[in-house]
Amino acid sequence: MSDITPLIPRQPVPPLAVPLAGGGKFDLATESPEKFTLIAFYRGLHCPQCRKQLTDLEAKLPEFEKRGVSVIAISPDIAERAEKTKPEWGLKNLRIGYGLDLRTARAFGLWISTSRGKTSAGIEETNLFNEPGLFLIRPDRTLYCASVQTMPFARPHFADLLAAIDFIAEKNYPARGEVVSLPAQAAE
Repeated sequence: MSDITPLIPRQPVPPLAVPLAGGGKFDLATESPEKFTLIAFYRGLHCPQCRKQLTDLEAKLPEFEKRGVSVIAISPDIAERAEKTKPEWGLKNLRIGYGLDLRTARAFGLWISTSRGKTSAGIEETNLFNEPGLFLIRPDRTLYCASVQTMPFARPHFADLLAAIDFIAEKNYPARGEVVSLPAQAAE
C-alpha cells in the first residue's frame, strides 16, 4: 500500500524547511515572492540529468525573477554533497537546499528510489533519494501546479514554464486539477 497522497491544486502544500548550501535556511513559510515560489526537487549530486536541468535553471534565473518567481532546488543530499554541487555544476546564484527528509518528499508526492551504485557521472548514488519534481506554489503556500517524475528523464523545460507563467499572468489563469471527488455520472 502506498503512502503517497497527491497534493491538490489550490490547497496548502506541506511545510518545507531545509538548510542552504553556502549557509542560511530556506523556509517556505517565510518566502514572500510576488507571484510564485518554484521548487525544483532534484535527485542529488550523483545525477547527470539533474546537473543538466539545474544548469539550465541557473541560466534562466533572471527571467524567473523578472516574473516575480523565487526559485530553489532541493535534494536529500547531505551538506558535503550539496556544497560540491554549486561549484561543480557552476551554480553561482541558484539556491541549493539539502537534507530533504524523505517523509517530506513523500508528502509532496515525490517518488523514492534506491541506489544502483555509481552513475554515468562516476558518483555513488545515496541509499535512498527522491525522483525529480517541479512545483509552482502561490505566496499563500497553495499549490498552483506540479510535475512529478518516476525517473530522471523527460522533465519539463524551463523555457516552457516561463511561457506558461506569462500566460497565467496575462489571462489570470486559475490552478487546475482541483477536483477531488468525481460526480456519480463520471463513473459510468
